[in-house]
Amino acid sequence: MAPVLDVLRLTDDPANPDLFQGRSLPQPNGRVFGGQVLAQALLAAGATVPDDRLPHSLHGYFLRAGVVDEPITFAVERLRDGRSFTARRTHALQGGAPILSMITSFQAEQDGHEYADPMPAGVPGPDDVRSAYDVIGHIDHPVAKFWTQEAAFDVRHVEGALYLGPAAEPSGHQMVWFRALDPLPDDRLLHRALLAYACDQVMLEPVLRRAGQSWMTRGMSIASLDHAMWWHRDVRVDEWLLFVQSSPSAQGGRGLGAARVFTRSGELVASIAQEGMVRLP
Repeated sequence: MAPVLDVLRLTDDPANPDLFQGRSLPQPNGRVFGGQVLAQALLAAGATVPDDRLPHSLHGYFLRAGVVDEPITFAVERLRDGRSFTARRTHALQGGAPILSMITSFQAEQDGHEYADPMPAGVPGPDDVRSAYDVIGHIDHPVAKFWTQEAAFDVRHVEGALYLGPAAEPSGHQMVWFRALDPLPDDRLLHRALLAYACDQVMLEPVLRRAGQSWMTRGMSIASLDHAMWWHRDVRVDEWLLFVQSSPSAQGGRGLGAARVFTRSGELVASIAQEGMVRLP
């Protein structure tokens, strides 16, 4: 986790309290990982908000591919400071052009009516599911080594991963266990940012699974287009989380992925949706 936490420490601008600068982790394709810039943009917005207000939703568009060897400037616009809610727009910029534009809403803690959908019954626990390291850790390939030896999260696909080939039967549903590999500090905003970081690894996998494809499909072009998240309750990413995922639709070279995120004890902590460009050969 140390390299991830390091890039999430943004540098502020003494002359402008709404400007921050960040850098990127190396990636095999040389492009900025979408989850990283989401998390950084969220933390930049959070730095301009009182500590007693936490993000409850974000909506962002990935506008351009970022490059990992150039710094990213995060410009925060203060849209609203209300009695209960605070809204911020964050632009992530490289070369003066936005690579991400995102609005985040924060809320002071309040009491209210509460309910939640239950976690699916009978799901194998993480101890009974193979990790990414078990599946591809033995492969002598730069991408396999990157996603296992340099990974910050332990990722375990209940129905089997799509790293090496498609699922036995196409399905738009999958479940994945996630957990950070190292203990993390008690920083509620950081944990919400790290959930945004982690989820981008798998949000479009139900699209591939339903199309009978995998990450090994030759000639495939895939990229995140937009992303929405709702945090319902506090979350810790250094404890096991279950992503219950689906893909209700694909059309026009785009596919929609959705996820509900549960704690191991069955508490619903977040809902996520992402549409991506998925062009198949």
